[in-house]
Amino acid sequence: MAMGLWLGPVVAWAQADYRAPLARYWVTLRDKNGVSFDPYTYFAPAAQARRARQHLPASEASDWPVRADYVAAIAARADTVTLVSRWFNAVACRATAAQAAALRQLPGVAAVQVWPLREARVAAVTDPPGRRPAGRSALFPPPASSPPHLVTSSPRPISANDHLLARRQTAHLDGPALRAAGLDGRGLRIAVFDVGFRGVLEHPAFRELVAGRRIVATRDFLRNADNVYLGGGHGTEVLGCLAGRLPAGVLGGPGPALGLAPAAEYLLARTEQLHRERFAEEEAWLAAVEWADRLGADIVNFSLAYTEQRYFPEQMNGRRSLIARAANLAARKGLLVVTAAGNDGEDDWVRIGTPADADSALAIGGLDPETGLHLEFSSVGPTADRRPKPNLAAFGEVLTTTPGGGYERLEGTSFAAPLVAGFAACAWQRRRSLAAMQLFQELEKSAELYPYFDYAHGHGRPRAAYFLGAKTGPAAAGPTFDFVVHDTLVAVVLRPEAARRPAEELPLLAEPDDPAAQLGPADAPAPTADGRAPAAPRRVGREQPADAGSPPAAPLPEPNYPPYLYWNLADRRGVLRRYEARAVTQRLVVQVPRRLVRGGDVLRVHFQGYTGTYSE
Repeated sequence: MAMGLWLGPVVAWAQADYRAPLARYWVTLRDKNGVSFDPYTYFAPAAQARRARQHLPASEASDWPVRADYVAAIAARADTVTLVSRWFNAVACRATAAQAAALRQLPGVAAVQVWPLREARVAAVTDPPGRRPAGRSALFPPPASSPPHLVTSSPRPISANDHLLARRQTAHLDGPALRAAGLDGRGLRIAVFDVGFRGVLEHPAFRELVAGRRIVATRDFLRNADNVYLGGGHGTEVLGCLAGRLPAGVLGGPGPALGLAPAAEYLLARTEQLHRERFAEEEAWLAAVEWADRLGADIVNFSLAYTEQRYFPEQMNGRRSLIARAANLAARKGLLVVTAAGNDGEDDWVRIGTPADADSALAIGGLDPETGLHLEFSSVGPTADRRPKPNLAAFGEVLTTTPGGGYERLEGTSFAAPLVAGFAACAWQRRRSLAAMQLFQELEKSAELYPYFDYAHGHGRPRAAYFLGAKTGPAAAGPTFDFVVHDTLVAVVLRPEAARRPAEELPLLAEPDDPAAQLGPADAPAPTADGRAPAAPRRVGREQPADAGSPPAAPLPEPNYPPYLYWNLADRRGVLRRYEARAVTQRLVVQVPRRLVRGGDVLRVHFQGYTGTYSE
């Protein structure tokens, strides 16, 4: 009992009254008096090293085991004990109302709180193509329709457009610069919590990962087993954006990386289920993060977000949900928690879910590869208590791995999160002495828009130059615009030197890891049976392929985004009243009525690395 976190169903057969309804309860205990604990036998060497590196104590009271006599007393009175949490000194159980009343009388029990049971909604055949039910998660994974590891059809060919997207999703986060500096996540341990990792062991994208034995541990916290390859495939898609690779090109060697941390070690945990009530998933998440802490994880990636099926919007304050409180505690123990903002931007919910609302969770929004701007489905901030979220952003449309052994273009903040998690691994590899929350802050400071912020883009994409010691370019050039005040308006006017766009210059040689450099006849899409050129790849919906009647997507060009000017209006507390990103086509970009910047409100503008403010 002292070592276990996730107990599975421990049933008190003699106590259960099967005529009374069962509810889920959270039992908080009073103390840990008398327990013994040796951190040097409990924690893996990697966990001990992480704590020492961050100048954290070898252990604290929240690491100590729960008193076995308290757990035994609860198990004797409850119907089922499902979780014992060291971190919260608590027990989760199922019990009748009468049993819960008996639990409250136990001398070691501080509080007994009931949790409502709600049935999960699953994807229905009536859902519009490419959509998932609102509020389910950052991305709603379709249920597995075939046995694990069984490839029911040949993977579709990887098109030239797919190669370009794969290149761009990492290049957008300075992948070439990170690779040139030898940064690939080596020496970092990343935990991925998801619905399942079906097909990972057989997928060619993970051949190096599996052969190198860099999947160091797995655990299914729903089945109380080690095999995580029997559930859904959403985790397979997420892992592709961390450690997956495309097939090798004509030059041979490993294929181009789909993420930024192909050399990291991984802990894979199944914490998500589709067809049952889902407070159990938050319990599983807590059990998984305690397990990951014990095994020495540096980073936790979670590509799901809980919203309207369990909570109300006003509860997204970083303190209400168990999962948000666990994420904050994980950060205190030296783990960086990276989580998807959610996909509710076009739904009634709109806002980020949990655990993205946690103060110490790095919430990642989605950007459109074609514009570099916020994707409409990406959930926006702020939190219910008006804190700024999301923190950063990355591509929300990617090429990634699928459980059947192939690759597909998928959409969702589920994929923006692992892209940034991989970037964070590279940054931490470069600056290993940083504590977790120091890295959190440095990632924000490195971002393209920092110190500017808005509720759609956060601080924007993180940039490698900040960690590699290079100057950030435009930020060093000084102001790029002026505030010109008129009687009733304040105008934002670009300076002439900032309005010029330099000509693009090609490098002498392309990056060795650039898919375009390796693209050869073997990689080109095959012509159709009648000899015509193949159609462009179809767009997909929120992790589901587009329906057969969808028109083909236009060819994906290399990004050549127009210059954008970002501006917002904030009140004296920093809460944004309005924000916008505008493509710049003339030097006079924005005019704001002066009455809007009086009484302590602030106009904040960002353009080409420079952020300026105006207030009256």
